[in-house]
Amino acid sequence: MHPTHTCEGASGTTGHQATRSWVASIIKEKLKAFPNYKPKDIVNDIKQEYGIQLNYFQAWRGKEIAREQLQGSYKEAYGQLPYFCEKIMEANPGSLALYTTKEDSSFHRLFVSFHASLHGFQHGCRPLIFLDSIPLKSKYQGTLLAATAADADDGVFPVAFAIADSESDDNWHWFLLELQSVLSTSCPITFVAGSEHRLKDSIAEIFEGSFHGYCLRYLTEQLFRDLKGQFSHEIKRLMVEDLYAAAYAAKPEGFQTSLDNIKSISVDAYNWIMQSGPENWANSYFQGTRYNHLTSNFGELFYSWASDADELPITQMVDVIRSKIMELIVSRREASDQWVTRLTPSMEEKLSRERQKAHSLQFLLCGSSTYEVCSDTNELVDLDRWECSCKVWQLTGIPCCHAIAVIHGINRSVYDFCSRFFTSEIYRLTYTEAVLPIQYVDAPPAKDSQLLVTVTPPSTRRPPGRPATKRHGSEDVVKRQLQCSRCKGLGHNKSTCKEQS
Repeated sequence: MHPTHTCEGASGTTGHQATRSWVASIIKEKLKAFPNYKPKDIVNDIKQEYGIQLNYFQAWRGKEIAREQLQGSYKEAYGQLPYFCEKIMEANPGSLALYTTKEDSSFHRLFVSFHASLHGFQHGCRPLIFLDSIPLKSKYQGTLLAATAADADDGVFPVAFAIADSESDDNWHWFLLELQSVLSTSCPITFVAGSEHRLKDSIAEIFEGSFHGYCLRYLTEQLFRDLKGQFSHEIKRLMVEDLYAAAYAAKPEGFQTSLDNIKSISVDAYNWIMQSGPENWANSYFQGTRYNHLTSNFGELFYSWASDADELPITQMVDVIRSKIMELIVSRREASDQWVTRLTPSMEEKLSRERQKAHSLQFLLCGSSTYEVCSDTNELVDLDRWECSCKVWQLTGIPCCHAIAVIHGINRSVYDFCSRFFTSEIYRLTYTEAVLPIQYVDAPPAKDSQLLVTVTPPSTRRPPGRPATKRHGSEDVVKRQLQCSRCKGLGHNKSTCKEQS
């Protein structure tokens, strides 16, 4: 036996001689194959294979070293941002990628919008933008700010995104300024976002003449935060259902009926809702055009992308999002090539449902282009103005059953009265441009004085504990119902059931 060990491992079983770099070298390949390789599993595997007992911190630190060896340094990635932004715009002309730092040269925020996204929004999407924020679980935390649109098939279309050191009024204001600088559109834009006063002021100031529709999800969350502890889960569910019904109601009468239901449950909730500004979120009072989109959950696409990449250094995170956008554009372009309908599939389905309801309707001519349609409630249709008194046509951009009855009755094509934003042709136009790969992102030039800018990581660090893996929203309140396992009734459980066992 040779008593002197030549390997980096230890002769003892306490782990004191098992260096962190040795642990990293041992687990690197497995970490590459299994990115979620947990420290406790590393401890068990090292014990089983080498007979060395590590503690949790040794395994965790070894994993961090191995991850940096595989992915690159988080710190160095911030230093590459000047070069990285230049390469984005070089590979994708017409794009905008810029960053800002604080006075101490630490990272502040990064804005990215690809030419393909800007072209697709301006030529194929409705003037409707959803704003949302996604918390990042990276080493330095931060927030991803996202601006998305709706394509002709009601799919999420990415317009721009930013990574900021935090979600703040100042960062949102900066994001909207940069967004306005790249959007060369003259028509008013409707934003669907939170109801924060600073965000509302920024939208009105930067996008003059635009409209701000409050996100119904955020509004509901704010309602229950302000009236915390007053309602059971079942009462919350009923109130949310009535609130959503009020928001989607096309006419003031339907809005008021749903609000009266809430008032019968809680006068405080009713007063809160009436003071929240229904003209900013209720269909029957909103002045802009939202095409019946009342929530900003279009940011969920960015959330899924960020969840896959937020453990990466910042440059790699952005490049993962870039590749996701690239794949999205290519896959949707190829899928649309198989379509043979004039409208996109989801819009054809909506139109089909309205056609079925129009079969039994009768109408009378009132004027040159106005018709009275007889149904459960008589409605007035104006074909020249593309309006119906039921307001469904104006809200959705698809002719309602009353309008379809008239259009078919006078032997016109219903497709001539559908919004152009819903056609297969405009959908394909949205996805004509491509997002191209970024070359040599990890090799900054050696002799370029303009790029010798020092960018250091932000001061924020991820707090201890396991980060959240799921976003929580008011939808949970709507979907979940408390049900008794004994009597199958709603609103209580077995322990509070009043029926005899």
